[in-house]
Amino acid sequence: MKVRNKHHVFALSLFISLALILGACAPASQPETLTETPNEVVFVDEMGDLLADLYERVNPAVVNIQVAQSVSLGGQIPEDHPDLPDFPELPDDQFQFGQGSGFVWDAQGHIVTNYHVVDQAERVNVTFSDGLTLEAEIIGTDPDSDLAVIRVEPLPENIEPLDLAQSRDLRVGESVIAIGNPFGLEGTMTTGIVSALGRSLPSQARTADGSRFNIPNIIQTDAAINPGNSGGPLLDYTGRVIGVNTAIESPVRQFSGVGYAVPSDIIAKIVPALIEDGRYPHPWLGLAGRTLTPGIREAMDLEPTQTGILVISVAEDGPSDKSGLTGSDEEVRIDGFPTLVGGDIIVAIDGQEIREFDDLLSYLVENTVVGQDITLTVLRDGETLELEATLGERPTTNL
Repeated sequence: MKVRNKHHVFALSLFISLALILGACAPASQPETLTETPNEVVFVDEMGDLLADLYERVNPAVVNIQVAQSVSLGGQIPEDHPDLPDFPELPDDQFQFGQGSGFVWDAQGHIVTNYHVVDQAERVNVTFSDGLTLEAEIIGTDPDSDLAVIRVEPLPENIEPLDLAQSRDLRVGESVIAIGNPFGLEGTMTTGIVSALGRSLPSQARTADGSRFNIPNIIQTDAAINPGNSGGPLLDYTGRVIGVNTAIESPVRQFSGVGYAVPSDIIAKIVPALIEDGRYPHPWLGLAGRTLTPGIREAMDLEPTQTGILVISVAEDGPSDKSGLTGSDEEVRIDGFPTLVGGDIIVAIDGQEIREFDDLLSYLVENTVVGQDITLTVLRDGETLELEATLGERPTTNL
């Protein structure tokens, strides 16, 4: 800090002296308390106590999930092969095992985890923090959001389900906590911050043509997340769930400072449907598109600052096709690559501005349901049009 003149020096020295005499606390943004002894003034950091208390309160509702999947061995060892010795008869199937994390959703024993944790599982066991292991039933799965619900019955006593926070209120830089079972190490707590918001992540489901939809509004965090954390909660400092830890960005499948969590606003919408119906029907508009780039704007003679989504194609007889939305039919070369242009440009949905493709996906996932009527504002040949569409159900095929 620069001091401009001697008056500032005197004022600063006086302030420091008064602080030492009066035992002034640190700024309110630092959670510290003051403890006095006859001989000294000691500052005690409360953060450790806060985290320890939160862990003791939340950890009983975080579970370790073990799954068993059948793996066929048939045909791997040829019968009566002249160059192989005699082997004892082998079973046609054996089990491979995996694990993940989850958290208690309600008093009826429902537990939230990732779809990829329990996918194709023939047996699911849940271990609680006190060591009790119970067999669980798969209640519902949703590969499009990578969420699943399992259930144990009865739920052990004295376990309080976790509450949800609204992920839409998160800000980059907020402190977060992850609790789970990395590498099978039960009840592990890690801390970090929200590193970024609004990321997208490929889902666990494919369309008929093999492509994938994205999960929007993914939370990025630097809290240490490793294999085994999948399905566990990402928490704020009050112990409320803000996301389900889902994936890491790492070339070696180990923590490298980038973890991803499905946001709680999506969880709040999908989990009740999985409990009630076992599945969640995702709204579908039936189009392929891309965010406008400088090259596309130039090729279509658009304003340099024009934003929106260029419609590349629409699914035959899908909601977009029925609304009158048109795809691109002209091929140009942009940066040396063939690119389709000339289609409608979506600039808003239900009056909400669309700047990039993830904006459209986020709106559909968080604000609409199958069968809902929506209004698309599109730019076509320099004119602004409004088209009405009725959302269908997303057609996907599980991996």
